[in-house]
Amino acid sequence: MDNKNEFKPYVPAEKVTPELTVTSIVMGIILAVVFGAANAYLGLRVGMTVSASIPAAVIAMGVIRIIMRRNSILESNVVQTIGSAGESLAAGAIFTLPALFLWAADGKMEKPDLLEITLIALIGGLLGVFFMIPLRNALIVKEHGTLPYPEGKACAEVLLAGEKGGSSATTVFAGMGFAALFKFIIDGLKLVSGEVSLRVKGFAGEIGTQIYPAVMSVGYICGARISSFMFAGGIFSWLVLIPVIVLFGGDSVLYPGTTSIAEIFAAKGASGIWSTYIRYIGAGALAAGGIISLVKSLPLIVKTFTGAMKNMKGSGSTSQLRTAKEINIKIVIVAIIVLTVLIWLIPAIPVSLLGAFIIVIFGFFFATVSSRMVGLVGSSNNPVSGMAIATLLIATLILKITGATGIEGMCSAIAIGSVICIVSAIAGDTSQDLKTGYILGSTPKKQQIGEIAGVVAAALAIGGTLYLLDSAWGFGSGELAAPQATLMKIIVEGVMDGNLPWGLVFIGVFIAVAVEIIGIPVLPFAIGVYLPVHLNACIMVGGLIRLAMDKIKGKKAEHKEAIVNDGILFCSGMIAGEGLVGILLALLAIFGVDKALNLSKQLGIPAAVSDLGGLLLFAIIILTVLKFTIWKKRDKKA
Repeated sequence: MDNKNEFKPYVPAEKVTPELTVTSIVMGIILAVVFGAANAYLGLRVGMTVSASIPAAVIAMGVIRIIMRRNSILESNVVQTIGSAGESLAAGAIFTLPALFLWAADGKMEKPDLLEITLIALIGGLLGVFFMIPLRNALIVKEHGTLPYPEGKACAEVLLAGEKGGSSATTVFAGMGFAALFKFIIDGLKLVSGEVSLRVKGFAGEIGTQIYPAVMSVGYICGARISSFMFAGGIFSWLVLIPVIVLFGGDSVLYPGTTSIAEIFAAKGASGIWSTYIRYIGAGALAAGGIISLVKSLPLIVKTFTGAMKNMKGSGSTSQLRTAKEINIKIVIVAIIVLTVLIWLIPAIPVSLLGAFIIVIFGFFFATVSSRMVGLVGSSNNPVSGMAIATLLIATLILKITGATGIEGMCSAIAIGSVICIVSAIAGDTSQDLKTGYILGSTPKKQQIGEIAGVVAAALAIGGTLYLLDSAWGFGSGELAAPQATLMKIIVEGVMDGNLPWGLVFIGVFIAVAVEIIGIPVLPFAIGVYLPVHLNACIMVGGLIRLAMDKIKGKKAEHKEAIVNDGILFCSGMIAGEGLVGILLALLAIFGVDKALNLSKQLGIPAAVSDLGGLLLFAIIILTVLKFTIWKKRDKKA
């Protein structure tokens, strides 16, 4: 439907409107700091962050259009570009850097200083942006009709709906309102379960679904095909691998578990087996999937760089279209070289020259994989921590072989993993933002400058945020479990001590190889293996709703297209609504208000009733999608 050679953005290349203004920069930096801090807390508490691109777009649109009475959709787009960088940088930082605080708590080292954290975050963020710039033409432009970039597309729909007004805006804001209400009921008031599971007696497997409207919306926007590959990976890990481990493991104690498999299963069920063993298999599958993806993408990457080098002389040409202008490739290359040297020279970053090269090589690799991956499943489901695990496995092994052992070697490994994790997160976020800009007709160069501004602001704030949270509760506590960082700490210690479960990692590698051989796209499947089946199932529900829309019979093509597009608009609104409330709940949690809102404990709601309420709410969520698509009354103009 989208012809990449004839695609025309909303704002034509010939038209010049305000974009990178003082207003957009200041607003964007404020949102970058706020979203970064809120997501740092949320991720350290539950191990997940929420995407801020769409919430930032909604806030930008509201402030610029309604309050300031300015009418520039591209200015709003720059605000969300800068603002979303804070969330992405926080996501990359919190999955790794708290490991340094955990070692300090164990008495193995001093706490990392503020400068060290700031520089690691800043260099990782800048590398993420600069690595993505040469890939823009290959992934955003050339594959416009192939890679959906669900959140980038949803963000564009939100901004367009605000621009056009009328029915489109109503659909988007209805989705926002319903999702905000559903999210508040689930995670604010906790009146119903956010996740429902089904278990069969005598069988160790488990199936279930999350109830969140934003997760289901990602499935709708991605479509049934991608959703089904992810769900297949989830089924394989939760209904095949977990039962096999429990069946044959029995009373044996298998590292990284500290008790028998039977005891782990008795205490925590299938989720205990998943967190102890399956995540290593998933990390292996993701690593192999990333390598396979890179090999398959090499011709396109080479062509992209070749084209970029050819265009160096004409990069400042006035004949170049506004919508194709990017930061000069010479500046990009020099910036990457300078940042690489700084990684090695700055004492605050405990990385050798070898470590600096590892960061650059793996950074570009994972920036490429991350940018393509978020094009398939969205930034919210980009398994950044999985890529960090793969990096830590290899980086720690190389450091150990070269003699960098002990706490010094482990700190170097975490520093490398942190930069790579942030690179992956920022590259994915930049991809989504550039996709939004491509649809709207933004100037790529101005968006890229905006992304850099957001990275700098968020990097300056993240160190203080981590110190504040560690001082308040301490990482690894009941308030701030820091699950991802704890896992990274275990991995690094495991490699240094020589007892990492390589068997599990290689099982994941060869699962990915087998899946690729039979023709199934390996990355969506590997993501499905790594992520909880409940999340995959919720995405699958959204994919099935989209499939039903695509298969409607007895309707004219124009009418079917209107139904599908209304679904995209409504689901875009739901992603925005849930994201905004997720940020609000994170801020409320910082001030301790979340406990007062928890009606589940105050009313003593039984688990069975809560689960039933969750399923009922999920049915209502599905019905609201149908209400604003198939059952929607349409004007003759539409």
